[in-house]
Amino acid sequence: MKVLLAQDIPMAAKDFLRNKGYETVVSSDDSEKYLASIIHDFDAVLTRTATISEQVIKKAAQLKIIAKHGVGMDCIDLESAAQHNILVTNTPLANTGTVAEHIVMMMIALAKNTLKADREMRRGNYDARHKLDNIDLEGKTLGVIGIGRIGSNLAKKAALGFGMKVIGHDPYLSQAPDYISELCNRDDVFKKSDFVSVHCPLTKETIDSISLSEFELMKTTSFFINASRGEVVREDDLLTALETDLIKGAAIDVFRKEPPDRDNPLFKMENILLTPHNASLTHEGRNRMAMHAVMEIDRCLSGQKPEWPVNLQ
Repeated sequence: MKVLLAQDIPMAAKDFLRNKGYETVVSSDDSEKYLASIIHDFDAVLTRTATISEQVIKKAAQLKIIAKHGVGMDCIDLESAAQHNILVTNTPLANTGTVAEHIVMMMIALAKNTLKADREMRRGNYDARHKLDNIDLEGKTLGVIGIGRIGSNLAKKAALGFGMKVIGHDPYLSQAPDYISELCNRDDVFKKSDFVSVHCPLTKETIDSISLSEFELMKTTSFFINASRGEVVREDDLLTALETDLIKGAAIDVFRKEPPDRDNPLFKMENILLTPHNASLTHEGRNRMAMHAVMEIDRCLSGQKPEWPVNLQ
């Protein structure tokens, strides 16, 4: 059987497939048009960020599984896959702690003015040590919007590791873990928190769901963090909130357009920490995502039950 890798993955995962007897091909182009032109005789496709659209799926005469390297499903047409009886899987356990660690890094950097301290030191301004308005994490309130695997893992790290009070909102959660002290309505999370971290999937309900009205609810001393999907937040409104001091600062790992334009106005702001959608991309995280994805391909093609089905049970 043939497996198409829409984008390259670590060698250990490729070796896993080859040792199982699969013919493995790494695509030279991850565009929809090119994938649609070559996918007709493949039994499986693995994608990191390449779009597996209806256009691609219609050409996939033999395709049995689309394996997502990661969690977000916004690059895969789930409805079309289901209509063609194609299984879609993801890797929900591979990067939970990795992404949560990245967000902890962001919180610490914001609280300790790490970027500003570094800039001032490089300018020779040692006296900046007396002027940086740093804060402790202990005793502060972290608000988590979306208490899934990553949100829950972050909450645990914040509460047990830093002594933070953690509150949260999740319409699908009726009872919170012990380390989350309160489940609130969504507005109260924004009002009460010193740090708000967003962990929503990108859906019709969540797109543009965080805008100026949410930032206006926040304390002027608070920080906003987004490592979920860029389209969840109205980027222009976040810029306004930073420019007008509605909030003290922000950190984002995701953008509405990726890669973002080089003239994105957020790049000019000094009260925001920016990372290139790499929260999950540690050495260990990459390897786990790749291995979990290829293991799902093997389970499907060998007639076993998948561990992490998304669209078909």
